[in-house]
Amino acid sequence: MNIPHLSAAAASRKIELMDTTLRDGEQTQGVAFTPMEKVSIAKALLQFLRVDRIEVASARVSEGEKEAVSQINRWAAEEGFAERVEVLGFVDHTRSVDWIKSTGGRVINLLAKGSEKHCREQLGKTLEQHCADVLQTIGYAHEQGLKINLYLEDWSNGYKDSPEYVYGFMNKVQHSPVSHFMLPDTLGVMAPDEVFGSLGDMCRRYPELHFDFHPHNDYGLATANVMAAVRAGVSAVHCTINCLGERAGNASLAEVAVVLRDKMGMELAIDESHLVRISDMVENFSGKRIAANAPIVGADVFTQTAGIHADGDQKGGLYKTKLGPERFSRTRSYALGKMSGKASLKKNLEQLELDLSEEDQKKVLARIVSIGDAKQTITTDDLPFIIADVLESKSYQHIKLLACAINSGMDLQSTVSLRVDVKGEKHQATGAGSGGFDAFIDAIGKVLSHYGYTLPALADYEIRIPKGGHASALTECVITWDCGNELRKTRGVHVNQVFAGIQAAIKLINIQLHEMAAIH
Repeated sequence: MNIPHLSAAAASRKIELMDTTLRDGEQTQGVAFTPMEKVSIAKALLQFLRVDRIEVASARVSEGEKEAVSQINRWAAEEGFAERVEVLGFVDHTRSVDWIKSTGGRVINLLAKGSEKHCREQLGKTLEQHCADVLQTIGYAHEQGLKINLYLEDWSNGYKDSPEYVYGFMNKVQHSPVSHFMLPDTLGVMAPDEVFGSLGDMCRRYPELHFDFHPHNDYGLATANVMAAVRAGVSAVHCTINCLGERAGNASLAEVAVVLRDKMGMELAIDESHLVRISDMVENFSGKRIAANAPIVGADVFTQTAGIHADGDQKGGLYKTKLGPERFSRTRSYALGKMSGKASLKKNLEQLELDLSEEDQKKVLARIVSIGDAKQTITTDDLPFIIADVLESKSYQHIKLLACAINSGMDLQSTVSLRVDVKGEKHQATGAGSGGFDAFIDAIGKVLSHYGYTLPALADYEIRIPKGGHASALTECVITWDCGNELRKTRGVHVNQVFAGIQAAIKLINIQLHEMAAIH
């Protein structure tokens, strides 16, 4: 792909970001914000993220939409943001204008036809007829004191299929009181070289006008297309939070903002430190989950997994870039799992303010790698469980669990089949019980009866996951055993809570078999 080089037209300058999450983003399948949610998002975008403009709704949609827009406009007027709140309106002379005015709105984004095909087949009108209607609505909006921006719907196809229609349209409206002419790639069909060529042509033909570019992401090119549009000379680009929008969505505001700053040296008004918080808000309100590896805002994008990366960061920041987490009010983390190294563990211990000896670190790391084969990632929240388990473990190996299979079902008795090594001898046994752990106790009891050993009764059985843990968190099982003249506690840590209990039981057996051997 031939992406144009930075031209004189794209020298460092101020670029406006217009966020249309609340209008175009709400056209995402299954997304409908409540009035309260719309107001909350609008406030966050303008007051905290400090975007230049927001498009919050389409006129004449519903009474609920009208109330939301009215609330946003009342708040915006009080806070000095009134002319930064925009509403999509239609070429209907008075109706959209009156609707926007009734909500306290100050800006109309008028949707006109930017392609000859749309004008002819959807409206059944000639260019002259459509332009007359557009100018009539513009004239009324201007009389009512509204600021006017003008969309050329389907402009990308219109420019490709009939550029003379686009030129004819612009020639008729260019001297009207329009602040921004907004050129959308409505169906997301453009590539960067096409964007640069067509928008460059528009900017050269009408050098006194302000052009916005409105991309869609159907080919996954929205951010690249924004770069090309800025190089071509546009003064504003449209985005959404979390790439919301019809079909494949619009351009991601987080990606666009960071790319324009880092790769093109553009001046932006936004405060990047609020990007993740607002992304989380929109994710919760929309119900559309973002990928963990989504640039800037994804849960995992500042997590190093490979131990070699943690080692490089520790020795000299070798794997750090401009995209530092602190820039976005985030922190870097180092995943623990089968790919972890000593540096990854050290980084997590520093975060927990824990200090372990080299020998203990080796033990803990060995356990992490072992667990990582069953659980891909271990969090910092899991780490204290592992440390406690490893440091209290003795090296007794009188009994080893070689294999264990548990079958459980609703309203059915659980069964266990196991293989163990006791003092060098292999045994197999099955057991049944009211749950997986109970069935294990039944099976292991049959094996240990050959050695004159009986497990003591349970005094307490406690299962925990880390604070803030989730469904994939490690499980810690602490069992208190009634050993006659004393209570003893053993701990097990595993991804499966039943096996955590089994590990705790194996520990006690090892301790007591060791004590029996010492006596004899």
